[in-house]
Amino acid sequence: MLIGYMRVSKTDGSQSTDLQRDALLAAGVDPSKLYEDHASGKEDDRPELASCLKGMNAGDTLLVWKLDRLGRDLRHLVNTVHNLTERGIGLKVLTGEGAAIDTTTASGKLVFGIFAALAEFERELISERTKAGLASARARGRKGGRPYKMTPAKVRLAMAAVGHKETKIGSLCEELGVTRQTLYRHVSPTGELRPDGKKLLKSK
Repeated sequence: MLIGYMRVSKTDGSQSTDLQRDALLAAGVDPSKLYEDHASGKEDDRPELASCLKGMNAGDTLLVWKLDRLGRDLRHLVNTVHNLTERGIGLKVLTGEGAAIDTTTASGKLVFGIFAALAEFERELISERTKAGLASARARGRKGGRPYKMTPAKVRLAMAAVGHKETKIGSLCEELGVTRQTLYRHVSPTGELRPDGKKLLKSK
């Protein structure tokens, strides 16, 4: 069964869900299976979304007009989709930057896997920066230090990025906080896992 969810940010009537509604109906959602919230994406209290998710069953597919209609942020979005996946429920995004996401297909799962890796990378990066800041404070201004180690999230992100012509390895290493030698010890120049990368992912 197809279930549609819509959201607009303002509750004063200045925004309309008409465009979202038309797209969801055109995609095959029954009018009786549409849920609508009028709340900011950052708000925890979205009763219609909660009701929508609670009422879905295995085999159902949740449709949203754009990805930002569903999640407050990337982390919330990833957690929501993981929950749906564990329950056997799919997600399909109709338009916008997330339009390639359709977790009922293999390619769509791959795209969302990259989103999940980015969310995990974001969490680890914040944690590492916090630890680095504390270490710096303890050292009373000492500069330098070893690059951050490779993590499962960084390996998955590297796999998605390495091998593409537009990817600059130097910039990627700088963003990941690892040396080129460390990167290539885990992932090949074509994005394939190497023994160290396989070992790291297996250990998670």
